[in-house]
Amino acid sequence: MITAGIDMGSKTVKVVIIRDGEIIGKAKTLAGFEAGGAAEQAFAQALDEAGIAIDDVEAIVATGAGRKNAPYSTRDITEVGGDARGVIRLFPSARTVLDVGAEEGRAIRCTEDGKVLDFALNEKCAAGAGAFTESMSRALEVPVEELGPMSLKSTKSIPMNAQCAVFAESEVVTLVHLKTPKPDIARAVHDAIASRIVSLARKVGYEPDVVLIGGVAHNPGFVDSLERALECKVIIPENPEFIGAYGAALAAAEA
Repeated sequence: MITAGIDMGSKTVKVVIIRDGEIIGKAKTLAGFEAGGAAEQAFAQALDEAGIAIDDVEAIVATGAGRKNAPYSTRDITEVGGDARGVIRLFPSARTVLDVGAEEGRAIRCTEDGKVLDFALNEKCAAGAGAFTESMSRALEVPVEELGPMSLKSTKSIPMNAQCAVFAESEVVTLVHLKTPKPDIARAVHDAIASRIVSLARKVGYEPDVVLIGGVAHNPGFVDSLERALECKVIIPENPEFIGAYGAALAAAEA
């Protein structure tokens, strides 16, 4: 059986196509101002990678912030449900899912069959999402992709008091003027994000195994800060940003 999942994220749209639970095609595009068109483009790319036509896809389920406006789908599920399904299918021992994307972070506690027991969201503050690193990299005048590796060179922990992205940017500028080494500032930025995500994890009562998904999982600086804050290692899938779409595709197969 061939099914597909569309994750209509706030910054990117991800599409995953599966055959009997195995991924045969996937694609990602920037959502932009026309998320529906971006989803159609990503779907076409995923179909091309899978080597099939859209008529071969038997069911399509959408997830993500813009799931109600997803093209092709006949049903949708929440981001929490998609995350839990996708992670448990790949890592049956997982009990806690941390999803950190561009605009939102969430912590999910689930059972061995993917049932969600509890979850907590960070929806209104950029300090718990990838957008925070983007604004801080601008303040540091460092490319955002270099911020994570740079933080790993830090030799000193510096507390960042401001949890709001606006005030934190001012704090970073002050630290720069004080000649604080940039790696130490970069580490402080990632520690601040990790602190916000760990507070969500504590709300749901996290327990191992802990799986980190979402685009920010590619950031080694954040992963280091998160593992220090959790005091445990986290599992990161090969394609962490596609797990929500994968979970949606699995939900389509279940239906």
